[in-house]
Amino acid sequence: MKKSLNTFALLMLLASVFSFALLSCEPPPEEKFIGIQLWSVREAMDEDPVGTLAALGEMGYGFVEAAGYSDGKFYGMEPVAFRDLVEASGMVFLSSHTGHDLPGDGEWDEVMAWWDQCIEAHAAAGVEYIVQPWMGSAGYESLEGLQSFCDYFNAVGEKCNKKGIRFGYHNHANEFELLEGEMIYDYMLENTDPDKVMFQIDIYWAYVGDADVVDYFHNHPGRFELWHVKDEAEVGASGKIDFERIYDHAGLAGLQYSVVEVEQYHYEPLESVRISLDFLLDAGYAK
Repeated sequence: MKKSLNTFALLMLLASVFSFALLSCEPPPEEKFIGIQLWSVREAMDEDPVGTLAALGEMGYGFVEAAGYSDGKFYGMEPVAFRDLVEASGMVFLSSHTGHDLPGDGEWDEVMAWWDQCIEAHAAAGVEYIVQPWMGSAGYESLEGLQSFCDYFNAVGEKCNKKGIRFGYHNHANEFELLEGEMIYDYMLENTDPDKVMFQIDIYWAYVGDADVVDYFHNHPGRFELWHVKDEAEVGASGKIDFERIYDHAGLAGLQYSVVEVEQYHYEPLESVRISLDFLLDAGYAK
């Protein structure tokens, strides 16, 4: 009987070792590379950019999307200096929000010169995406004005392409309104060149505009390389947005990178963006 028990124990030990070996052969879970739009912590960036970036890196953010470009600098710093500061915080400077209004009569060359400087600064910082997060009033007043913006964005996108940067447009809620019988956002998607203009869809503002982003993914596959993952406050806080359903269509959308943005807060901004990141890190579906 004692011999049988010893044999049984040996078999159990071997089974445990075999099971552990199988488990150890499984690939580790993929590390998520999620960004933060720095507008979410704009006051902290104004007061203490070094400490703020360090805190964001410690939280686990992988990259930043700037909201502080002006006159060739980022948050008052030279492009390489800002990039180095971001990288010293354990992150990458990947994307940036900036833009210029539609050129008026006789202003085309001046505005294109502005873009040349802007693109050079972003290229020096190693940025992969420049996103214009607004459109002037002419784009909402007539289809003629909207078409002018589409043509303008195509021209800017062509300039960005020459420097290896992708240009894109970021929506708010009013792009989901009708203009002369046309949905503004649909018109923009249909009248911009996919090789020159990608779209950063803001999930929350699309929700506010009563738009189904998944429908857009089906109708315009591959156009939505960046997402602003946003909610009424912290990501996941409202329970109103089905993020899992949206992420289930990430491949169809053409998603390359998710960017957290928080504009309303239940907590201090730095705590809000930490909670938002934790929500996405804990969500098995999020990429």
